[in-house]
Amino acid sequence: MAKTAIAYKEKMKEISVLSLICSCLYPETRKNIMGDFEDMDIKPINKRASGQAFEVILKPPSPVSDVAHCITNPPKRDISLEDIQKKLEAAEERRRIQEAQVLRALAEKREHERDVLLKAMEENSNFSRMAEEKLHLKMEQIEENRMAYLATIMERLQERERHAQEVRRNKELREEVTA
Repeated sequence: MAKTAIAYKEKMKEISVLSLICSCLYPETRKNIMGDFEDMDIKPINKRASGQAFEVILKPPSPVSDVAHCITNPPKRDISLEDIQKKLEAAEERRRIQEAQVLRALAEKREHERDVLLKAMEENSNFSRMAEEKLHLKMEQIEENRMAYLATIMERLQERERHAQEVRRNKELREEVTA
């Protein structure tokens, strides 16, 4: 499967950009290009509104082409102890930086929570103080109203008492006049 994919990639490299452009512009030249490859067939599919469509069929690779397409991996370079040490130090530095960022974020979060808590406590104390002031004013108003009510009642009682004394005096005067 990998060899087939490699062969396909190499064949695609063989098709130049110019020939692809020409095949789109000049359909008669495209027909000539379609059958030129040994291990790949390209068949045009019905034209679509969005453009051209092709079907690419790969043939199984021949034993001769296996040798030609064999690609060796580049040799691995030897890693020295110094390189490993540098990589470990860089990784440790990244870990320290990440830990510092996490700790900074947590500190900022705690700071924000503390600010929110202080603000809530301040608002609560302001609300309590305002409620206490309102209650105190209300109690003063109630006391003033009570005192005014008692004063009017006392005045009415005194007026009745005066009226009663006057009536008694008038009654006594009438009794003295009639007697």
